[in-house]
Amino acid sequence: MTPELLALSLIILLFSVIIHEVMHGFIALKFGDHTAQAAGRLTLNPIPHIDPIGTILLPLMSYILPALTGISPGFLIGWAKPVPVNPLHFTNIRRGELFVSIAGVGSNFVLALIAAIFYHITNLFVGYHNLLTPILQFTVSINLMLGVFNLLPIPPLDGSKVLMSQLSYNLAREYEKISSYGIFIILFLLYFNILGLLLRFVLIPLHLLLGVPPL
Repeated sequence: MTPELLALSLIILLFSVIIHEVMHGFIALKFGDHTAQAAGRLTLNPIPHIDPIGTILLPLMSYILPALTGISPGFLIGWAKPVPVNPLHFTNIRRGELFVSIAGVGSNFVLALIAAIFYHITNLFVGYHNLLTPILQFTVSINLMLGVFNLLPIPPLDGSKVLMSQLSYNLAREYEKISSYGIFIILFLLYFNILGLLLRFVLIPLHLLLGVPPL
């Protein structure tokens, strides 16, 4: 990967996770919660969105683990600092929690779809040998990856919040008890490459559906 392509890829990754978080706050605002807006988080400025674990630690682990263990997950994962949301402000709490939870992954899938459309248009008129082709391919891959990864029902990922929004009150409280262990579960699955196998099982068909080869 050339330095120019690497720099553009990192920018795309950063703004993909930022848009993911901004959409949480935007949909929360539509349901009556102004917390994210008041905190200045409805912005594309990357600084307020940097999360020590999701933006720095996990991406670094994705690079370091292969060097230490010889096992490569074959993908890069991460997230931005969660946008503050107060469900008590929602006009409809259960509906609001559901839509706010899926807003982030929805934005990633939409970005992947838009990038796939431009990928095919560019290749049709310009051909495959141009700078845009690998950039658009990366945009599709990273956004599909972020969307699928965040749908996993492991706290603090969005999939866990989607699941909790559909559980009864008692079951949701029991499920919430694993929140303190969520990051360790993710690191365990990452270390033993279980996460990579799960993601590739879902991502390969999605790439075939969009007609864009995975990286």
